[in-house]
Amino acid sequence: MEKSELKDILTAVPVLLKHQFIWSLYDTEADILYLHFKKPNHADNSEMTEDEIIIRYENNEIIGLTVLNASKRTDTSLLEKGLP
Repeated sequence: MEKSELKDILTAVPVLLKHQFIWSLYDTEADILYLHFKKPNHADNSEMTEDEIIIRYENNEIIGLTVLNASKRTDTSLLEKGLP
């Protein structure tokens, strides 16, 4: 793992710790990773970042992320095994 990847992960940890549960689903055919911080969730707004991550909001609170082209961001062998 490169230092920049580790730095990105560590930057995300405080945000992820706000949530007791995180549900995830990886669609291998579409190469999309879905992360849900609340279930059920009903997004009323969303935005796409420059690096193709869709941030979903409900009442101005982040309730999920959709990561496009997920396999290009990590080791695909981990995704195939169902590991983070």
